[in-house]
Amino acid sequence: MNLLQLLHTCFRSIMRNRMRSLLTSLGVIIGVGSVIIMVALGEGSQRAIEARITAMGTNLLQVMPRRQTSRSGQQVMMRTNAFTKRDIQKLRDESSFASAISGVVQSSANVFGSEGNAQVSIQGVEPDFIIARNWKIASGYFFDEEDMWLRSRVAVLGRTTARSLFGEAEYALEEQIRIGNNYFTVIGLLESKGASFGGSDQDDVVMIPLDTAITRLTSSRNINQIVMSVFSKEYMEAAKKEAEFILRESRNIAEGAASDFDIMNQADMIEMASATSRTLTSLLAAIAGVSLLVGGIGIMNIMLVSVTERTREIGIRMAVGGRKMDILFQFLTESVILSIMGGVLGIGLAFLVCRIMSAAGIPTAINPLIIAASTLFAALVGVVFGYYPALKAARLYPIDALRYE
Repeated sequence: MNLLQLLHTCFRSIMRNRMRSLLTSLGVIIGVGSVIIMVALGEGSQRAIEARITAMGTNLLQVMPRRQTSRSGQQVMMRTNAFTKRDIQKLRDESSFASAISGVVQSSANVFGSEGNAQVSIQGVEPDFIIARNWKIASGYFFDEEDMWLRSRVAVLGRTTARSLFGEAEYALEEQIRIGNNYFTVIGLLESKGASFGGSDQDDVVMIPLDTAITRLTSSRNINQIVMSVFSKEYMEAAKKEAEFILRESRNIAEGAASDFDIMNQADMIEMASATSRTLTSLLAAIAGVSLLVGGIGIMNIMLVSVTERTREIGIRMAVGGRKMDILFQFLTESVILSIMGGVLGIGLAFLVCRIMSAAGIPTAINPLIIAASTLFAALVGVVFGYYPALKAARLYPIDALRYE
């Protein structure tokens, strides 16, 4: 029997019982569809996380003071060694990899506008902050070094904050906001960035000059954070080591003693988030893959029933010269075709579900390699679970098969 005859015979046998064939393939359809959907969800979430971290800034290093514990009698005290402007200036003067450096003073306050008030994140920053954090100005302008020296009461708003305080973001320009007893003039609006890696709204923010924040809003000259943008991604590790050396020297940390600050590398954050996402995706895909095995068992069950139903047909084929190998390949091919048909329908189902989820705002990304792997695995399921019924059919004795009723 040549290949075309074999395929024609198999398709005719499968189409003879269309509904049974479809139900037989259902396990494979669900299995392949589930694997592709789970992996697509994992890939989509991983890309979304990477995009959110990248949106925080290009080649970003974040320097955070480390909390230290100390004991006073029975009490345990938590102490944070914040940064000073001297630390930032030394880093700016001596770093050979930094393209932008800014100190950050963070607080939260109730801010009042002409149309409402809101509890908002207040960030006292330097002009280089928007370069380091990859912010863009949608309208107006950002404050400069002169505003820093003059301790100007000017502010740049995120779009969420502008809408909360003035109804429409565009109405905020040149208007005034009140933070505590201080009035600030709105000179710029930031472009929207959306949610951060942690899920908080990055657009719900008020930015003011660092020196203004220190003198007017806080009672301390301590700086909560330093952000630093590196010229190129390939220099990130070198920049991190250099920044650590400079800050240890600035903060008079003895050689061999632990640093009282941490430097977070953006690339490390992306890798950590991606590794977590990959682990969850693999786990979900493995669970979904169990459906494929269940589908394979269903195919084996139906093929065994089919061998029993077609015993007389098998005997006639053997009587007119059909070889055991021909019978084996016929039933094995039918099993593989059923499995591949289920795989193709599963792929179609996965595309449909992913399209619906994307329309609903759930990020998905279908990987072509997963589609190819799922199809091959479906064919393998057909071979593995179809081999025993095919072998059973091939081992039938022609006389017994012909006498079977």
